[in-house]
Amino acid sequence: MSLKKLRVSIDSIDSRILKLLNERAKITLRVGGVKSKRNESIYVPERESEVYKKLADNNKGPLSNAALQAIYREVMSSALGLEKPIKIAYLGPEFTFTHLASMKKFGSSVEYSGCSTITAVFDEVEKGRADYGVVPIENSVEGAVNHTLDMFIDSDLKVCSEIYLEISHSLLSKESDIKKIKKVYSKDQVFGQCRLWLEEHLPSVTLVEAASTARAAEIASKEKGTACIASELAAAKYCLKDLYDSIEDNAHNVTRFLVIGRTEAKQTRHDKTSVMFSLKDRVGALHDILMPFKKYRINLTKIESRPSKVKAWKYYFFVDMEGHHLDKKISNALSILKKNTTYLKILGSYPAAEVL
Repeated sequence: MSLKKLRVSIDSIDSRILKLLNERAKITLRVGGVKSKRNESIYVPERESEVYKKLADNNKGPLSNAALQAIYREVMSSALGLEKPIKIAYLGPEFTFTHLASMKKFGSSVEYSGCSTITAVFDEVEKGRADYGVVPIENSVEGAVNHTLDMFIDSDLKVCSEIYLEISHSLLSKESDIKKIKKVYSKDQVFGQCRLWLEEHLPSVTLVEAASTARAAEIASKEKGTACIASELAAAKYCLKDLYDSIEDNAHNVTRFLVIGRTEAKQTRHDKTSVMFSLKDRVGALHDILMPFKKYRINLTKIESRPSKVKAWKYYFFVDMEGHHLDKKISNALSILKKNTTYLKILGSYPAAEVL
């Protein structure tokens, strides 16, 4: 078949796809009307998870599941925008990794609002100025983001979804010669993720902490003899030269983000639950709280401790586990756990994202 005929075939398929997308959009509007009458949330994490799973199960190729998910992310993003304007608060400004994670989850058809701190993200959602917030919770190299953990102690917001984003850092600058760089800006956690590379290639430069990688890029765009460590998108935004790519010490550098909102997701067959609690001050307390999870064969995927900041040597524990808190075995384990704690809070149950 000639190239011209192949392109005619593609045009014909595009016409059918366009018709089907608009038919889907019309049904989406009807769905939005039903949700509005029931006062239900527009964004439904469990439905999103179900759509992606069905696509993967039915996909015969040659498109990869990742490619299909990227396409449908925008399809569903446009659907959210049709049902109701949705605003997402994130740790900003633009082109931070939290912004990229937000777009990976919600697509380009919703409104985004960058916040200067994690506290501000929580505040925007709690006060109803944003529908959802996106915050970092842990990095595969540097560990937990303590500020986010601390915010859950007093906040009533729920975890309703999670995002994994592969992180790749670039050295960006107005300078063309790395020898002219005397100062590098970035976030403290980013310096930690690129420590070995910096020691080898820029051992004598001054490292200056910035509020975000995007802010670091903005500063580097205005100062001579400086560079920043940020994303490639930040390079385009601030007209910086990309001197070195992938300078992170660990090639498998992944950050996990949480979507926070006022409601939680319903059960699916592949969920995760996050809880926090404090222990009674007695011998064997930590051992006792782990026993219910062993008894019901519940896999704990994360456990972190944080000082309570109220009383010396008193801690809060944060635990992630496989399953939904409404699942019978999870519910039974949490009931036993409550008896051995002074405080127990379910932060949310949500569809588990695929680990990168």
